[in-house]
Amino acid sequence: MQELKSAINEFLKKAGLEKGVSQNNALLVWKEVVGDKVSQNTAPEKGDSGTLYIITSNPTWSQVLVFIKSDIIKKLNNKLGKNTIKEIKFI
Repeated sequence: MQELKSAINEFLKKAGLEKGVSQNNALLVWKEVVGDKVSQNTAPEKGDSGTLYIITSNPTWSQVLVFIKSDIIKKLNNKLGKNTIKEIKFI
């Protein structure tokens, strides 16, 4: 099984798709990284060129999350095992 995982990772790297897959994985782990309270008031929209776009339930949540954005980016990248996410935009 490990050989298959390595083969897939090598293919993604050679095809230039590795970063896009990692960005999409960030969408999948969003709830796990930010917790229930934040995830109940946000929805990950998309990842593009190192930027994660997150829809918030209201402007107040956007303002609150801007203050902890760098911590969220660090946690996401730690979870992904790569320095994939450079920026988060709350919309």
